[in-house]
Amino acid sequence: MNEQAEVVCNNNGPLRITGSFVIKDGKGDSYDLAGRTTIALCRCGNSANKPFCDGSHNRTGFQSVVTATVLPPPKPKP
Repeated sequence: MNEQAEVVCNNNGPLRITGSFVIKDGKGDSYDLAGRTTIALCRCGNSANKPFCDGSHNRTGFQSVVTATVLPPPKPKP
């Protein structure tokens, strides 16, 4: 599957990733996603299954409304 990954920032909820992607830990080891092509990543910090969402945002009242914006250009590297 070579479908480009799409990340959706859900208001008051997780980041939903769909498509072809790899999730790695800080050591560079890949998570076994068991063939999933859609996952949700925690934004609230309360998931018991980090980095994946377990719905804790609903229980804790997490609030974060997001709107797409334009980022400034990256600063040139010296």
